[in-house]
Amino acid sequence: MGKTILVVDDDPRTTEIVKAYLKRDGHAVVVAADGLEALNQAREKRLDLIVLDLMLPGIDGLGVCRTLRQESNVPIIMLTARTTDQDKLKGLDCGADDYVTKPFSPGELAARVRAVLRRLPGERGPDRLERGDLVLDFRSHKAYRSGYALGLTSTEFKLLGVLATEPGRVFSRQQLIEKALGHDFEGFERTIDAHIRNLRRKLEPDPTNPTYVRTVYGMGYKLGGPASEA
Repeated sequence: MGKTILVVDDDPRTTEIVKAYLKRDGHAVVVAADGLEALNQAREKRLDLIVLDLMLPGIDGLGVCRTLRQESNVPIIMLTARTTDQDKLKGLDCGADDYVTKPFSPGELAARVRAVLRRLPGERGPDRLERGDLVLDFRSHKAYRSGYALGLTSTEFKLLGVLATEPGRVFSRQQLIEKALGHDFEGFERTIDAHIRNLRRKLEPDPTNPTYVRTVYGMGYKLGGPASEA
């Protein structure tokens, strides 16, 4: 079933090409040419995903992403013409689920959209997990700590879900990519670190001294602390 996708880019040619490819996959597509219009569209429409250019007039993509993350957990794919790892991680740090580097092929972007949409609710698995004061509801794709909703993105929820299914087990970054993001994910392993940082900001009482999502140096991450005695 097609989804509703917002494409944000100030280049009309780019938006038209991307729109054509996404419509070919059966999606309804709306477009915005600047950051303010993107925020207005996101607030007015029920969106399933946003394709967001980093370089926008007015409010740039990072500003849009940060604002949306305070209001919504809609998946975001960031488009960036910057190619260094640090530049890519900036988008992930502000809450984006994935990124595509310009110039890109429309087919590649459409494939990334399909991959991110596959991470949305509806996948097979338990309906609910409880780990101490941590509760994961897989039907609504929401997580709670001590009864309070954490407001996780789809990617953050998936990562926490993998860790919570086997508390105490250490997952390598590559294993988390495969289990949470899918074998077709084309990012690099440091992408996981960026998502874990975002997850900790929402989950941990003190993100600088994490007790739930613990780092096992040289190996990866595990669920521990108040959620597990492991």
